[in-house]
Amino acid sequence: MSAEATNPEAHAEVRPELRRRGRTRLDLRRLGRAALLGPASRDRLPDAIGHVAEAHRAHHPDADLSILRRAYLLAESSHRGQMRKSGEPYITHPLAVTLILAELGAETTTLTASLLHDTVEDTEVTLDQVRAEFGDEVAFIVDGVTKVEKIDYGAAAEPETFRKMLVATGNDVRVMSIKLADRLHNMRTLGVMRPEKQARIAKVTRDVLIPLAERLGVQALKTELEDLVFAILHPEEYERTRALITSHTGEDDPLLAIAESVRTVLREAGIAAEVLVRPRHFVSVHRISRTRGELRGPDFGRILVLVGENADCYAVLGELHTCFTPVISEFKDFIAVPKFNLYQSLHTAVAVPEGYVAEVIVRTRQMHRVAEAGVVALGNPYATGESADSEDERIDPTRPGWLSRLLDWQQSAPDADTFWTGLRAELAQDREITVYRADGGTLALPAGASCIDAAYAQHGEAAHGCIGARVNGRLTSLSATLSDGDTVQLLLAQDASSGPAADWLGHARTPAARIAISGWLQAHPDGPVPATAAPRAPLSVPGLRGGGGNAVADLPDAHVRLAGCCTPVPPDAVAGFVVRGGAVTVHRVHCPAVAQMRSLGRTSVAVHWRATADCRVTLLAESFGRPHLLADLTEAIARQGVEVVSATVEPPVEQRVRHSYTLQLPDASVLPGLMRAMRDVPGVYDVGRV
Repeated sequence: MSAEATNPEAHAEVRPELRRRGRTRLDLRRLGRAALLGPASRDRLPDAIGHVAEAHRAHHPDADLSILRRAYLLAESSHRGQMRKSGEPYITHPLAVTLILAELGAETTTLTASLLHDTVEDTEVTLDQVRAEFGDEVAFIVDGVTKVEKIDYGAAAEPETFRKMLVATGNDVRVMSIKLADRLHNMRTLGVMRPEKQARIAKVTRDVLIPLAERLGVQALKTELEDLVFAILHPEEYERTRALITSHTGEDDPLLAIAESVRTVLREAGIAAEVLVRPRHFVSVHRISRTRGELRGPDFGRILVLVGENADCYAVLGELHTCFTPVISEFKDFIAVPKFNLYQSLHTAVAVPEGYVAEVIVRTRQMHRVAEAGVVALGNPYATGESADSEDERIDPTRPGWLSRLLDWQQSAPDADTFWTGLRAELAQDREITVYRADGGTLALPAGASCIDAAYAQHGEAAHGCIGARVNGRLTSLSATLSDGDTVQLLLAQDASSGPAADWLGHARTPAARIAISGWLQAHPDGPVPATAAPRAPLSVPGLRGGGGNAVADLPDAHVRLAGCCTPVPPDAVAGFVVRGGAVTVHRVHCPAVAQMRSLGRTSVAVHWRATADCRVTLLAESFGRPHLLADLTEAIARQGVEVVSATVEPPVEQRVRHSYTLQLPDASVLPGLMRAMRDVPGVYDVGRV
């Protein structure tokens, strides 16, 4: 099925008719090969550079067109004699790609490279010739778009081409702008291909190119690519959606009346605004039909309000929410909190007296330009002094977080398959979060990322030794999912032999983490190799002693023992109770057992401390599991001159371990220093008395 044939222009999304110098903006969807060829016959090459020049001058009135004419002459002469599979002269393709970018407002360098983007790949023109004639910038962009040789890479040619292209995009985002426009024109004319090849190209477009268009904010290309892919991969659902839109077209559109009401409200409020009805594209209609069931008139489109300044957006919002009934759950402020792809707008929905609910988008004209064209609308983001049409334009993130992550982890991808799988996984994440590091820095991560992902994003391969994390000051497991705005402190083991557990792969969301973990596990199939421990002094671990230490009960000949539940030591306030056999058990006064003893009617006995200094205490150490932890803890205890009476280690739970130590202290005054020494052992996060 031809995607071009099944995308009827009658229902294509209408772009707002922004007029520049009295000229109506061309509709990208109506400009295919027919618009380029015009009335000329097939054996005559059309000179369509005039269309490009006109579209370019609409956005850049002072642009120098001489370089475009020179690029066109080189492209036309080098591609002369080459034909597309559709039977058209090959030059129609670079011209169509360039026209798409010119309509989006691309600057002259981008258009020049676009005209030449296939010359190095498909003709005798060399990259050095392009560089000599048009400069380093154009040559870099052309090289970035040029595919790698299939003869050299075989089946890995496509993944390696995308890897090369994305690395180039990291240095110049205009590379990806041309690739997106190139894929759009190819998708428009895909009907001449075999069905299986159409499906293969459409799947790559769906999995890679459409997410890239979304991340770069080029909505004008993204929406059309979505519709073309939809027509190829889901023809039956596409036809149902087309029929649904067609059946609605003949009805009176209630959105037109609602838009007129909005115009009246804003006019009476003295707010200068352009109010447009913006039909939904095919995929958008299909999505809402699946969630809302039967669609009503306003569901087929949205109202777009364009104003001059940011403050006007909020003024419009105030009038809408005053004069209509707002649907509060639908309100989103992407001006105060922009999306990670440059998108800024206010989204709301209002109920009107006729019983309809209409979605409304409010933005400035500059926001609209960026929302439609994304990075293309930013001109040349690398030229000093060249920039925006207004003070409100945001600075171009030439290296956004997702692209930085991608460029980092692709270097460690061991082969093309790993890169291709990781790329699709990375692009499948459609939202980003920002978390704050304990040192004050920030990390940009995909939504759903865990502490494991944060560890590898911050520490790289050193994250193999991560043993835990604190999120917003509270200890949590490494598998915990992070939220936007969280503060995360990652705890690393000092033991170089530490490594990730196999179950980390189940909690890692980023390709960087998954590639690093998989690589370590493959290199260490038997798990961590214990490091050779340094010689330690022998530890004395005497048997458990009974008795009450230096506690004395005011009861003649009574046998006194310290309670194991709270292990009191001088100078704790204590209470004694007579138990079976006439013995006196000594508890700290705040021990829960004291209240229980009193409720049972146990006889209370006064207790005081002897002048002797030695005493016994039980401490509970909580830590992350790692090699040599028990040895390091007992060594820290021995260095304080304390004897270990008994020790118990519970089985680890989520890599956390609890150690109980009953200790004989030479003096109660050493207890605070002992607890500090135990807390200083790597991996130990808390030490307290039982």
